[in-house]
Amino acid sequence: MPALRGKVALVTGGARGLGAEVCRVLARHGADVVCADVREDLAEGLVQEIRGAEGQASTIALDVRDPQAVADAVGRLVRSHDRVDIVVNNAAIDITVAADELAVDDWRRIIDTNLNGPYWLCRSVFPVMKRQGGGQIVNIASTAAKRAWPNATGYHASKWGLLGLSHALHAEGRAHGIKVTAVVSGGMRTPFLLDRFPDIDVNTLQDPRHVADTILFVLTRPPETVIPEIMVLPMTETSWP
Repeated sequence: MPALRGKVALVTGGARGLGAEVCRVLARHGADVVCADVREDLAEGLVQEIRGAEGQASTIALDVRDPQAVADAVGRLVRSHDRVDIVVNNAAIDITVAADELAVDDWRRIIDTNLNGPYWLCRSVFPVMKRQGGGQIVNIASTAAKRAWPNATGYHASKWGLLGLSHALHAEGRAHGIKVTAVVSGGMRTPFLLDRFPDIDVNTLQDPRHVADTILFVLTRPPETVIPEIMVLPMTETSWP
């Protein structure tokens, strides 16, 4: 039996990049995947691909910055699927400028997407997971949550915050059977980097499938075991020793 059969998995930012790979991997292992993205058109294309490979998948339009939209989306998901077993908080943005040049609205957009959005979603699914006797949340952090480099102030602030949020939720969730994991990922060959840095050396990056496979590993540990934090780096990672 596939390891995740019968599990309902919600993946934010699921339409492309790492999110798309996570959707593919989870569906391949039996999960009923809900691909949530602001680009529902891209999400629908991925869902058709997954269904063509005999997986179960659907889409939901979601801007994680909007707490009411997040709460409504979780409510619709529970009504349609009866439960939420897995949440992968993957949606994220970055704007690469100096700290004193970052516009106020852009700062808010980064924090709202990368930190507030995961909190809104965790806040909405925690009661659901408590009622059903447990669940698993995976928050996609970054080496940007471990050290810092120039021109990424908002990104660092959001990812350091997300790592702290993950550990706090881990402490709260354990008594209710809720596992919370922060996946600290190094650079990947995804649009997140390739679109912004066209001259980047792709040989220093990793295939996002490898990170998605690590998430699968986290999600398939025995009930008595939880992994609060795990790091996945390219062999040539430059942002971590």
